[in-house]
Amino acid sequence: MMDYYSGSPSRHSNRRSSIHKSNYSFRRRRRQHNRIPILLLILLLVAVVGCGVFICIRQFQKMRPEKTPGSQSGVTVSGSVNGSSGSPTDPSVSDPLDPGQETSSSSTVSSTSLLEQANFIAAGYDYDKAIELLKGASDYDQHPEYLEAVTSYEQAKETLVPYDLNKITHVFFHTLIMDEDKAFDGDSRMEGYNSVMTTKDEFLKILDALYNDGYVLVRIHDIAYETTDENGNPAFTWGTIMLPEGKKPIVMSQDDVCYYPYMDGDGFASKIVVGEDGRPTCEMKMDDGSISTGSYDLIPLLNDFIDEHPDFSYKGAKAIIALTGYEGILGYRTASSYSETPDYESEKEQAARVAQCLRDDGWELASHSWGHLWMGVSDDPENPYKISDERFYTDTDKWENEVESLIGPTDIYIYPNGNDVADWHPYTEENYRYQYLASKGFRYFCNVDASKPAWIQKGPDYLRMARRNLDGYRLYEDMIQEDPAKKRLSDLFDASQIFDPSRPTPVTWNYGHTQNETPAPEPEQ
Repeated sequence: MMDYYSGSPSRHSNRRSSIHKSNYSFRRRRRQHNRIPILLLILLLVAVVGCGVFICIRQFQKMRPEKTPGSQSGVTVSGSVNGSSGSPTDPSVSDPLDPGQETSSSSTVSSTSLLEQANFIAAGYDYDKAIELLKGASDYDQHPEYLEAVTSYEQAKETLVPYDLNKITHVFFHTLIMDEDKAFDGDSRMEGYNSVMTTKDEFLKILDALYNDGYVLVRIHDIAYETTDENGNPAFTWGTIMLPEGKKPIVMSQDDVCYYPYMDGDGFASKIVVGEDGRPTCEMKMDDGSISTGSYDLIPLLNDFIDEHPDFSYKGAKAIIALTGYEGILGYRTASSYSETPDYESEKEQAARVAQCLRDDGWELASHSWGHLWMGVSDDPENPYKISDERFYTDTDKWENEVESLIGPTDIYIYPNGNDVADWHPYTEENYRYQYLASKGFRYFCNVDASKPAWIQKGPDYLRMARRNLDGYRLYEDMIQEDPAKKRLSDLFDASQIFDPSRPTPVTWNYGHTQNETPAPEPEQ
């Protein structure tokens, strides 16, 4: 038998070489074939990671403010164009989210954040505070953008002019209607809501109109403030409000921020709470019984607007919040009539916390009396005041005990129904009701008079100011008034552009059933 390897050596060698080559080619093809899915997998992973990085960068860019608030007051900061501050496309300002920068990211974020804070403050015309903030930075000299910003603030400050304080108007609202279908559902309260309340849509349009016409919110304390004379007695001194040419100060207030039980289910917020960001916001009961937190009344809505338009607020000014006490305050049942309820002490604690939050956020608090009574003069010559002296004193004391004890002292008194304790003549020492209110610490007194744009009276130790109601009744009357000379709101806006078409018409004066006292008379046309 011939051996397998029998035959000539060269033939066997060639055969073995051919076999080896064939096997090598096969293995190489197999390895190449195996590499293909691996390469595809690697390419897929690279694509996924790349997309993830791109999405993260885009999300961070969206989270960053698109513009620095300082631009709205005409302040030019480092590298800015036409008053807009450093933006993501501005090379002169470090971009903390640009991965290609060599600068330390933590240092850059801190630097940009401080400049944004300063720009926001400067947008509210408080240039001195903005300059102080930047100059207080330990590395101030190392940031050319700080130096440039301070220069722009100083230049902007030089353009400010004083405003005539006697021409400042004061507008006010009640609780805003969030759901018109519920407020205007035909029940017994509908006419009152239609008359004295303002809808959310109207309020937002009013803010836009005021802002576009150059109005700027100021505090009533900016108009005049209390000092002492040479004898140590209280004395009032005119303030100074400095604004750019063409800007006009305005005071705003909101009455009855108590969310009375009768309003439940009628399309209003239910209370003020401290939001997750530490700022005041609202709760509102939804149709399914759940509680939603959000911008459901004037306070958070105005905050939202100022966040977008910081130049609408002079040095951080907000509005005055006027509180009664007979059903509690801010949506909490803090009145003594609820003292037997299990949550009474907790309600008082929460109300006090919210009140402090409001103060910290720039809001001013005021008395609107305890029981929303007619505290002032009457038209009856035999009875100079609407209510007895006893009721007047009792009501004032109850507000002090049940409301001031929770919110802290206030020097602002907003007369319920606009019913002042005197006519237009100055307060005198003989006016014992004024003297009693003054003994409780009140120095600013606000009535209601929509017949003129502004009325201010500064006495030796007080300031009086008339307010104008921006509600359904006033909007409707101004809208249908054909005589331009008789329109009451034309200096503020065109009422026909504000009036909510969801309102039932005509809008008649109806105020009594939403109050704790005799209905108010129809305002003078």
